[in-house]
Amino acid sequence: MNNLCRSVSKLPALPAFRIATGKRLFGTQTVRRQSTSTESKEKIVIPARIERGPTDILNALSSTVGYDPTAPHYKYHDDPYLMPMSNVGKKTFAMAQEAGRKAARWIRQENAKLFRHQEADPPIPAFAPTMVYTEESQVEETDLRRLIENVEVQDAILVYNLLKKNNIEVSPELKQSLLELVCFFNHEESLEEEYIEERWFRQGVTEKGRQRKTWKDFELAEQLFHEVEEKRPEHYCVLIRGMAKYYQVEKAWALYQETIEKKVLLDTTTFNSLLQIASFLKESYDMRWDLVCEVLTTMKNQGLRPNVGTLNAVLQTITTIGGYNHPRSYALKTLAEFKKLGVEPSLASWYYMLAIFCRERGPTSHILHDIMNEIEGKEFGIVDPKDTFFFVTAMDVCRNHLHDKDLAKRVNKLLHHKDNYNLIGDSYKESIYYRHFFMVLCSTEPLETFMETYHLLVPNVYIPEPSVIEEILKSIDVNCAIEHVPLLWSHMIQFDHTNRENLLLLLLQIMITNPPKTPELVQKFTAIAWDMYTRLEEQSALAGTRNQKSVALSGALLGDILLLVCRGREEFEKAQTIFEKLNTEQNAIVGDPKVEAMRSFIQFCIDERKPSLAIGALQYCAENGFPESAELGRNIVRSLTLDEVHLGKIKRLVGAEVLKPVEEVAK
Repeated sequence: MNNLCRSVSKLPALPAFRIATGKRLFGTQTVRRQSTSTESKEKIVIPARIERGPTDILNALSSTVGYDPTAPHYKYHDDPYLMPMSNVGKKTFAMAQEAGRKAARWIRQENAKLFRHQEADPPIPAFAPTMVYTEESQVEETDLRRLIENVEVQDAILVYNLLKKNNIEVSPELKQSLLELVCFFNHEESLEEEYIEERWFRQGVTEKGRQRKTWKDFELAEQLFHEVEEKRPEHYCVLIRGMAKYYQVEKAWALYQETIEKKVLLDTTTFNSLLQIASFLKESYDMRWDLVCEVLTTMKNQGLRPNVGTLNAVLQTITTIGGYNHPRSYALKTLAEFKKLGVEPSLASWYYMLAIFCRERGPTSHILHDIMNEIEGKEFGIVDPKDTFFFVTAMDVCRNHLHDKDLAKRVNKLLHHKDNYNLIGDSYKESIYYRHFFMVLCSTEPLETFMETYHLLVPNVYIPEPSVIEEILKSIDVNCAIEHVPLLWSHMIQFDHTNRENLLLLLLQIMITNPPKTPELVQKFTAIAWDMYTRLEEQSALAGTRNQKSVALSGALLGDILLLVCRGREEFEKAQTIFEKLNTEQNAIVGDPKVEAMRSFIQFCIDERKPSLAIGALQYCAENGFPESAELGRNIVRSLTLDEVHLGKIKRLVGAEVLKPVEEVAK
């Protein structure tokens, strides 16, 4: 805000507006004219008009505040009880908002007669119901032009067919626009721009199935192309691009060969699309590279200058070439050649370089250091769709290929430089990026330093996956930093990780093998153990009614919980509840608890003067074949005053040997 105020203060002061009487327009003070010569020298300088965007003022205000990673995203309500605290919750919350908008638009569309009033002047088309076209609709060429401008693919196809059916002539320019529309979207309706969240969460899923042929053969695009009698270069260009985009590689290459025979000149973007499908046209690696060289030579002969799209298309093809030496040599030669031509690489170019040099089973490469030296401190914009792959790949290289935390911090600093965070990609890439970032820091940094980053980013920016939580728990165990255990347990509850058996067992093992030294931490561990037990019981009850996945209550798991509850020495009823669960359902529970858990519970019974429960625990140990049963029985006999019934039961369970010292003392 101070910066904004300072910038406003530098604006030139406006002169006082005077009227003929010599008085101010909004005041009563009289202004005396000193001299006419002074007035003649005064000039009103009107500054040149500066074009402002609709969000420039908001950006100026935002720049005075800065980025706060501890604050939740603006799309979530500023209410701690409504804030989603898991990846599933965030997706559900954001998608529910857009589902509400879709429902409102559907109601408006289905009941268009009820929404004829116009509140805005001039009218806003987005607020009005859209036109519904049928086979009986009376249409004109202007309808088709409007639909193409609004990117309504299906309606545009329907209206064109109606125009053709009614013998209404369509101009060649409009046909070209329609051809571009159907080729770009492959005759399918596009997702509207306003549905940002759906695009954000759906993009990572749709990318997985794109490397296959999805082009719709013999549809309107090919019909429009064949209807043109005198085909111009733009007709070939748009159809080749569409087929290449949706992997109809044979037809795209056949059209390209036709242009070569007819000496039709293509543009650079069309050649780039052909270079991108080179790996689908040729199987052997040498033939792919020869094909790339052939296409580049044709571009040169046609007088075309390559651009960054050409560079990225060549590098993309090189990533499909196997081996180590040849791809690296091709990539370096390509990069050097395009540097001479003055083509500046984009983030997608560096992504392809990482994919070529830092392969999973290849030799170690430190090319990321050179890349960071080249691009560090720069601001980038979207040039290529694959620009969003750079940061997640670079962080993957830092973690799995180089194990370099300093380099990871440099990559993270570049990501947060100015508006570079817009290139993080979709929600899936963002999650993978922070997973790699947390993993490399957790394994290389001191725990306390890592926890500073953890507190900064969790949970508003990043929700750790179970694998990340597991690594953090292991680091806590190695460093004996058990003071962080309560925080991790609370986050496991928030992030819906309480149904992960490996995490529960690891957390229990940390609390058992690292006994706390303060009474407060002892009570916290006891509370965590009991909370874990109650949640597992609830999950088990819900699993039978809702077919939900739950953690099986094994003997080892219940034994660890029982041991921690007994250490608290204040909640005997809770310990008794857990033992009764073990005892009554021992035929259904897989495995046995550890002997330390049973020893602690028996000692707890002794301290509470509960001989019947102690003998019941002894019976459980004897029936399940614990070798320490005799020792446990001897401890009960020594520590409690027992009657004949109790002594007889112990004798039947573990033998008369445990009673001999008592009988000798009695004699």
